[in-house]
Amino acid sequence: MTIKPLIILPDPLLRQQSKPIEQVDAEITRLADDMLDTMYDAPGIGLAAIQIGVPRRMLVIDISREDEDRKPVVFINPEILNVSDDVSAYEEGCLSIPDYYAEVERPASLTVAYIDRDGKQQTVEADGLLATCLQHEMDHLNGVLFIDHISRLKRDMVIKKFTKAARAKV
Repeated sequence: MTIKPLIILPDPLLRQQSKPIEQVDAEITRLADDMLDTMYDAPGIGLAAIQIGVPRRMLVIDISREDEDRKPVVFINPEILNVSDDVSAYEEGCLSIPDYYAEVERPASLTVAYIDRDGKQQTVEADGLLATCLQHEMDHLNGVLFIDHISRLKRDMVIKKFTKAARAKV
């Protein structure tokens, strides 16, 4: 298992659509392990494969608290089956947009179908933090960032800041 470098805004890879995973094999389970190691090291509660430069439809989540046992979940080819009409707002952050947080409104609950790390079809009913985290990470699979859900002015300021910082590193 390896901690992978994170892809940071404004890297265009973050805007790429991820491709479905054909089968769960040793390569995919190794990728899941690397993603979990990377997420825990960051530290974060969710990570999409594209955030470590792998444009595949997979994400990992662990919303357990620091004082609890870890409860990692691997979502392969996740698909939203339905969402609630109710919305909730959470202050979101992203490992690919370090140290920036903004309140984002999303459906309060949803149902997601996915394949687990053992290759079995699963369905989860999610609300609260899990619902928000799932939607945030699934957005990554479609090239969408949480800043796309805030005002254009704020989004443009964030992109400008990260673009300037990336240029300074070159």
